[in-house]
Formats: sequence, C-alpha cells, structure tokens
Amino acid sequence: MNPLTKIEIPEVKAIYSGKVRDLFPIDSEHMLIVSTDRISAFDHIFPNGIPQKGIILNTISNLWFKKIDFIKNHIVEANFNNFPAPYSKYPEFFKDRAVIVKKTKRIDFECVARGYIIGSGWKEYKDKGSVSGVKLPDNLKLADKLPETIFTPATKADTGHDENISIDVMIDSLGQRDAAFLRDMTIKIYEYGRDLLKDAGIILADTKFEFGYDNGEIVLIDEVLTPDSSRFWDASLYSPGKSPVSYDKQFIRDYLDTTPWDKNSPPPPLPEDIVQKTKEKYEEILAKIAKLLS
Repeated sequence: MNPLTKIEIPEVKAIYSGKVRDLFPIDSEHMLIVSTDRISAFDHIFPNGIPQKGIILNTISNLWFKKIDFIKNHIVEANFNNFPAPYSKYPEFFKDRAVIVKKTKRIDFECVARGYIIGSGWKEYKDKGSVSGVKLPDNLKLADKLPETIFTPATKADTGHDENISIDVMIDSLGQRDAAFLRDMTIKIYEYGRDLLKDAGIILADTKFEFGYDNGEIVLIDEVLTPDSSRFWDASLYSPGKSPVSYDKQFIRDYLDTTPWDKNSPPPPLPEDIVQKTKEKYEEILAKIAKLLS
C-alpha cells in the first residue's frame, strides 16, 4: 500500500497543510483535520511517507481523547460515516484518518512534559545543566529518569525549529493564570498517560500537547500521546546511558544521525527498510495502546 502524502479533491481546497496534517473547511465553526502519511524529522518533511501512519496517529489520538475526561477537547465527529459531502465521497482520503473538530484559537506554544532526559532536553542539559530554565541534578546520564516531571515549553513553529523557552515567556504572552493552567494540565495528562502505559510495559519518556481557546476556555487540540508527539520506550530493555529502544519517531532520528545528510538541505528519501521498520514500530505501539484503553 502506497503512503498517502498529498490530498487533493476537486470540490474544495485545503485551508492549511502542515508537516503531517491538512485542514479542510466545514463551516464557520468547524473544520476537518486529516492525518497524512507524511513523516518529518529535524523540521524537514521527507519525500516518502510511512504507509498508514496517518491512520495510526488518528486512531491513537482518538483513543486518548475519549479516555482523558478531565479536560475538554476539540473533537466533534470521528466517524467517517457521519462526515458531510464532499468528504464522504472520498473514503480513500478521509476514512479512519480524519476528524471534524471545533475551531479554536490555537495557543502558539508547544506544551512539553518530560519525565526523562533525552532529545533536545539532553542537549540543553549538557550545555546549561537545565532545560527551559529548570535546573536539573548534576551528572545525569542520557535517558535518566528525572526526580519529578518537568514542564519545558517551546515556541510553536510551523516551519523551522521549535525552541525551548522558560515559562516566563509564556506568562508574558498569556498571563500568569493561563500559563500556570497549561503547565499543570500538561503535567497532569503526561502523568496520567505515563501511569497507564506502565501496565503495558511502556515508559512514556516525554510528550508534547497543543491547546486552544474555545470561547475563552482552554481545550486540548491536535494530537494526544502518539508516536509523533511522544517518546515510548520498551521498559524491559530500558538502560540509562544509551538511546532506548523506542516505538516512535526517534528510530528515524537515530538513523539519520548515521547518514551524511546535514539536516539543513532537502532531505533524501528514507530507505525502504527504515520505512518498514518505522511502520512496524507505529503498529506495535497502536496495538499496545488499543489493548490498554479498550
């Protein structure tokens, strides 16, 4: 099955196309979000996608959206059979990989919770001994568990690099109340997912969320606890000091670190074995989450 990397229908044009998701209009209050099979890493979209990746992401997010009942979300309709025309005419594009959502005013910060030190957090820690202004213990090893969950927000960049920031930047933009709510809710959702995933032998190392305003109320939007937005590690193989065995996009990042690609020029296609292995990892975490939440 070929990956779905581009969606075009004659009746309507996308209102936005991101790294993975395309947005299509419904009416003045609603829109349709479709998850393609595009894959991005180091802020670049690769020429070839991962077959059925969008379906996996959409399915995982919908499971979590249903499970997390302590904050409202933007989902209005997830069943393709209830989609309006013209989208109902195109199951090959929209079935199992799209949702209709309420339009919100997106809050332009990535809300990141970290329970382990890895990725950009690890790089910043090595340079500064802290992440997003949060001082961490000395002598941590790669992938070490942190003493407590930390909130490390980042700028939300549609293109280019997200940058880790301190919560003070959020406070300046959003005010003390809303910034504190986003911090506390991000940690709460992360720890809720972390504790559930333990039962499936999975370590939730870190994750990022997006939020929006719905008539002044902050709601959860975009995706939730997927292998694109989170790091899932095999607890049975976890060993601090080395890059953990993961069920997420880190597999591709680790591969790219072994190639001559400079991460600034247009990326080369991913080899077929890397595509297939990534697909298998995404399918495996979907199976574990579906079993856990069903």
